[in-house]
Amino acid sequence: MRLITFTRGKLSTPEIGARIPNVAGDRILPFADAAKLQGVKDFPVTMREFLRAGDTLMTQAKYWVQSLPKAAPELLMPADEITYLPPITDAEKFLCVGKNYRTHLEELKRTNLIKEIPQEPTSFIKLNSCLSGHNAKIVRPKGISRLDYEPELVFVMGKRALGAKKDEAMSYVAGVTILNDLTCRDLQLREVASGSRFWTGKNIPGFGPLGPEIITIDEIPDVYDLWMTCSVNGQERMRVNTKDQIWKISDILEHFSRFIPIEAGDMFSTGAPGGVAVGKENAEDLYLKPGDVVECSIDGISTLRTTIIDEA
Repeated sequence: MRLITFTRGKLSTPEIGARIPNVAGDRILPFADAAKLQGVKDFPVTMREFLRAGDTLMTQAKYWVQSLPKAAPELLMPADEITYLPPITDAEKFLCVGKNYRTHLEELKRTNLIKEIPQEPTSFIKLNSCLSGHNAKIVRPKGISRLDYEPELVFVMGKRALGAKKDEAMSYVAGVTILNDLTCRDLQLREVASGSRFWTGKNIPGFGPLGPEIITIDEIPDVYDLWMTCSVNGQERMRVNTKDQIWKISDILEHFSRFIPIEAGDMFSTGAPGGVAVGKENAEDLYLKPGDVVECSIDGISTLRTTIIDEA
């Protein structure tokens, strides 16, 4: 199932639902309309509430996705009639694990962005205020010239975890989505030099394209064997398999849930693969510019698209 948060038409009220892939054009099933038709009262209106409601509502939603396109096709909307929002807009915790791909570590060492390889998972916080949705136009602020792309696999938690063990990690996961962890290298290099760990260059408004959907974990064959790709204006810039990750989601969840409860709707981004612009000899030519269309993908499964525009 492909879970989305969206607005319809010119309305501004966020809704949740499912994207139903179709060769004739994707369709959207709004859960509010399905609940009304089925006589289900008080159905959650946000993705975080939906995930926290547990397995019963997840099973209900999957049944709707399977049955209603035939039983009640009038409920379905064309995908071009909605605006995608980040699948989760209000996570309590969005932790981004850094330095997690061997190929990316080599890039960071060459560019002096790291001095040593961490011995355990490390992370920084991604602010909700920086998130944007699929097909969003991202403003590159004036004074920033080194805007880099970072496609990342994100795990979305489906239930509360405290003291989780490695061998049970996947039982807490609702699904995965994609983050383009847009990074202002201008600011990042300054913050590294000063010892700051806030990462302003990753939390500028709009610099967190997320989505387009949460793919439920039952639709992912093997989270440890996925190709993460990034293309700019149709030209592929990187292709790295998640096998290259140092810390798997089992390591990450066990580490961070030791003392802090991880709640349903919280997210873990698992790091940038190798192949970002900053690691290339011709980096200045590769940094994102106004007009660039960036597509970050879990190859063959889902694609997140954004367009870079200049500040007015």
